Amino acid sequence: MAKKNETIIKIENISKSFGDKVVLNNINLEIKRGEFVTLLGPSGCGKTTLLRMLAGFTKPDEGGVISMEGKNILDIPPHQRPLNTVFQRYALFPHLDVFENIAFGLQLKKVPAKEIETRVRKALKMVSMTDYEDRDVNSLSGGQQQRVAIARAIVNQPQVLLLDEPLAALDLKMRKDMQMELKQMHEALGITFIYVTHDQEEALTLSDTIVVMSEGEIQQIGSPADIYNEPANSFVADFIGESNILNGTMIRDKEVEFIGHKFECVDEGFGEMKAVDVVVRPEDIYLVNNADNGDFTGVVKSCIFKGVHYEMFIETDKGYELMIQDYNAFEEGSKVGMFIKPSDIHVMQKERTRNTFVGEMTSPTTVKFLDTEFECEEQPNLHTGDRVSVRVDFNKVELLDHKEEGQLIGSVHFILYKGNHYHLTVKTEDGDLIYVDTNDVWDNFDVVGISIDKRDLYITKLV
Repeated sequence: MAKKNETIIKIENISKSFGDKVVLNNINLEIKRGEFVTLLGPSGCGKTTLLRMLAGFTKPDEGGVISMEGKNILDIPPHQRPLNTVFQRYALFPHLDVFENIAFGLQLKKVPAKEIETRVRKALKMVSMTDYEDRDVNSLSGGQQQRVAIARAIVNQPQVLLLDEPLAALDLKMRKDMQMELKQMHEALGITFIYVTHDQEEALTLSDTIVVMSEGEIQQIGSPADIYNEPANSFVADFIGESNILNGTMIRDKEVEFIGHKFECVDEGFGEMKAVDVVVRPEDIYLVNNADNGDFTGVVKSCIFKGVHYEMFIETDKGYELMIQDYNAFEEGSKVGMFIKPSDIHVMQKERTRNTFVGEMTSPTTVKFLDTEFECEEQPNLHTGDRVSVRVDFNKVELLDHKEEGQLIGSVHFILYKGNHYHLTVKTEDGDLIYVDTNDVWDNFDVVGISIDKRDLYITKLV
């Protein structure tokens, strides 16, 4: 008898490129029997491509394996795999009624008519559509069409159900209702659900396990509580819910400095006087009217009612801006005290402290990196052809409105607010990444010129 915690799907070394664009980069993932697993990430992160590979609609590059119950399924055609897919657009047949849509796959498999009727009626009951079997699918609401699409998938009794953003076309209230229904269906069916979405709240609501993806790579795998409370990096912290993500310095074990103040924390093992990232959720900063009672102070810049709580932006005494959520409203312009519990401070290793590139000296005063030749200050100890490491501080990269004025052209791909500046990820036309600290406000996908002054290049020879 199969056990629920057994691995049902194993994905090993899966990569996929379309031309020069890497969509999936060496993905490894195990999915347990009966789990509700969500692939979560922004548009273009590779989650739908991975789902299509599981379904058999897309082939990975050479060298990878997708196995189901120990058997490699990459050469098995989609219709023979023991799984079914529910698409975002549902893909219902407009010339067939509800019953015929659900029965279609069973009829192709030559299932006896009596068994078809039994299984279709059971599926209709599962999705609360028992009185709709004779209805024209075009007369149904979006939520009802989605239920029919799910019924058509589960009637085939798949071991795994793949769902590609199935709620995206629904309005907010219907989407919330269908989230609960999907969760109940998963519990009733007891099969594995693999769900694709870019909606963080949806992932937190539905999932047993969340797989956070970005730029074709898995960033973190964990339960909703783990992903929310213990994000692996700044991307996850920013993408899952609201966060204050701030530069910090680990003074020593259980003591960290950020926003100009030292705080007790529960984190250890980072070393002493090490640069770190600090995450504090907006609901974990506590406000008091008497500023003298707080660990630090600030002034309320805005206060907006959000239905369940008030969302406030507060400028601290050291010039940092924090987002805070509280059940009580604090008047705009008022001075408040604030404190944070040690257990509510989450310290993360910094992914990088400056830009680092591999380059080559093309003359004593020029260096080539990012496929571009840059002027540099004279390097008397280096020679033409030497391979070098080129380092550039984040705040020494200038972004320009007029792209033609830069040495490179790129586009903004990720924006992280760090309390008193923005940390941007900029992708060049060749797909290389440059990280920029700036006080200027940019939007995602803005096309920019990239300029680096020769005095800001730190060059050392690679051994």
